[in-house]
Amino acid sequence: MSEPLQPPARARGARSRTETQDDRVYAHIFDAILEQRLAPGTRLSEETLGVIFGVSRTIIRRALSRLAHEGVVLLRPNRGAVVASPSVEEARQILHARRLVERAITELAATHATAEQLDGLRRMVSEEHECFARGDRGAGIRLSGEFHLKLAEAACNAPLLSFQRSLVSQTSLIIAQYEGPSRSHCSYDEHSRLIDAIASRDAERAVALMMSHMDHIDSKLELDDDGGSGDLQQVFSHVMQGRKPR
Repeated sequence: MSEPLQPPARARGARSRTETQDDRVYAHIFDAILEQRLAPGTRLSEETLGVIFGVSRTIIRRALSRLAHEGVVLLRPNRGAVVASPSVEEARQILHARRLVERAITELAATHATAEQLDGLRRMVSEEHECFARGDRGAGIRLSGEFHLKLAEAACNAPLLSFQRSLVSQTSLIIAQYEGPSRSHCSYDEHSRLIDAIASRDAERAVALMMSHMDHIDSKLELDDDGGSGDLQQVFSHVMQGRKPR
């Protein structure tokens, strides 16, 4: 019999003790999408995922259903689930929605963000920079996405936070699918300047910086590059290694 499934290492100790097994499966797959370790179009076999995570197919289905609600997984009748693969037009619509939401979040954060939240954002940006500096691109990309989720928390608007969670993960899929060959990341400096503007309560400057940041993301997108992997065993190898048989 396998050990109970553990949440991603970054989250241990921070999650509720009432967290369910499907919460943990959801978190692992969500992180894999944010880190671009799962390629768009990857088939998400319930049987394979159940073996990887040591849980029932019912639990896998619940996790996949939550991810489908956020638009990053497609549930196909009689054919199973796959990681979403946005078309060019869908990508444009998602990025347009992301701009509208980022503008609203930034304006609200400039009013509501606390000193503690701003300190947390600065720590996250520093960790993001360290990840890219040591070549851990996947973790750096995830932290870059999580920065925007933490900023949404600072905006103190629950519906915007929920919408942003879906948009950030969908944007990660778009970047994995369409990013050009340069694969450069300037989010460290851009995020730092954004925090400074929010800390000074300069909403106009903060919004301008956010829109410039979104311009930078858009400028890197092409139509000819795939990222991530379609091999579920490879993507979640760290989970299987962490589960020791009794």
